[in-house]
Amino acid sequence: MPIPRWRIFISIRSFNTLSSFSYVLISTIIVDNPSSISKIVNLMKSYTTYHIWKRYPQYLRKQFWKEHTFWTDGYFACSVGNVSEEMLKRYIGNQG
Repeated sequence: MPIPRWRIFISIRSFNTLSSFSYVLISTIIVDNPSSISKIVNLMKSYTTYHIWKRYPQYLRKQFWKEHTFWTDGYFACSVGNVSEEMLKRYIGNQG
């Protein structure tokens, strides 16, 4: 039985990090198979962890010697309506 394939395109529209958490505004296009928010978050965390570790292994080994991850298991996600993208970008940019 073939494994079902699906594609998802994620566009990071705005991003801001603080010492213990990050704000990310994304837009997605899902092709071939619907996906849940939890799958999208898991995909983003897995992808960024892999590529950041690949690029900065020496530094990260000193900071994260126990596990090769720096994301927590949890996340908070919400959808918004009746708000412009510019207003959301300003909100994210003003955090911290």
